[in-house]
Amino acid sequence: MLKERIAGLLGQRQPGHSLPRDFYVDDDIFRADMQAVFETDWIFACSTVEIPRPGDYLTLKVGDNPIVVLRNRDGEIAAFHNSCRHRGSMICQKERGRANRLVCPYHQWVYELDGSLINARQMPDDFDKTAHSLAPVHVEVICGMVYICLADEPPSLARFRAGVTPYIAPHMPDRTKLAFTSTIVEEANWKLVIENNRECYHCAGNHPELLVTLVEFALPDDPLVKAQFQGLMERSATRWDGLGLPHKPAEGGNEFRCIRLPFNENCLSFTLDGQPACNKLLADFTEPDLGSVRMFRVPNNWNHFLSDHILQFRVLPLSANRTEVRTTWLVHEDAVEGVDYDLQRLTEVWLATNDEDRVLAENNHRGILSRAYRPGPYAPSEFMLSNFSEWYAGKMAYFTGGPQARLAAE
Repeated sequence: MLKERIAGLLGQRQPGHSLPRDFYVDDDIFRADMQAVFETDWIFACSTVEIPRPGDYLTLKVGDNPIVVLRNRDGEIAAFHNSCRHRGSMICQKERGRANRLVCPYHQWVYELDGSLINARQMPDDFDKTAHSLAPVHVEVICGMVYICLADEPPSLARFRAGVTPYIAPHMPDRTKLAFTSTIVEEANWKLVIENNRECYHCAGNHPELLVTLVEFALPDDPLVKAQFQGLMERSATRWDGLGLPHKPAEGGNEFRCIRLPFNENCLSFTLDGQPACNKLLADFTEPDLGSVRMFRVPNNWNHFLSDHILQFRVLPLSANRTEVRTTWLVHEDAVEGVDYDLQRLTEVWLATNDEDRVLAENNHRGILSRAYRPGPYAPSEFMLSNFSEWYAGKMAYFTGGPQARLAAE
């Protein structure tokens, strides 16, 4: 019945408009979102530099599925369902930590960092430990970004990897370190959080700190762009071409977006005065005026790669009306807090912006609960919402079944 209901709502959907109300507020559709989207697609989990040593781990929940991501003894990234093979208890209970082995706190079953069960006390002699390893989760690492997939047969990330690597690799994310992490919970549906991020139509009225440096336009040839920005874009493109840094939009379709855009005139980073937040530039950069590589991938992350630091954003749905947003700031691995960067200066623009976005998403969610809500039309500058809406509709259509639905999801 739920699939028929979702198919009916998809039939009501108008391209170029926000979604029918139930897609944002309904508990049953939220559970369908988890199955159709978050248990089938690649989910951004963390950065590799957050777990730099063997035994370092990070936990997250994808819907009802607790996951642990760790670095194993070979130095590689692995992920497992964080559920003991004895009676299912969660093993790693902190958000981040370090362990020589994973020990279930309930009955002390012990797992190696490769997920194999190595000790299960009081079990009979003929108990087969090899049949009780932790359930693995698929992992892909792209330019220091760890993606996990819960599906038995994950979709290919090849196009995404090929598309974004030329933009991100020059910033050398593997040679960074974690400077700060912020996690907030927004009382809003996860799609509203993503939609809010996918447009800057709202920026002028809501983000005074961000607009000190951020250009509002998402494309270099936006017809609404001011002549002043066109000149800035042309000068920046000439400089980046000379450095061999790509800047034109990547061909990501509805799956991902990657582009390098300049900051406002005479601005170099996300700070309140536009000057670098970290004096030690990333990689081997000597040129601070590299703008920002803006990257987004459905369903749950966006990033900014600057000359002096990297921002990673991760979105995880908690319920139909609650969403977790985690932000991490990465700086050069040799940068020293208090010497090369000041933490408040590094984080204050996006801490303020995140909170402003939280208020916007929560107000959006409350307004959609109104019986008077009807899907409204997107402005031309909100073209990325149309992309997201089309992608989401395709995933849900595939969930409801049928060959045409599969084509739409792809």
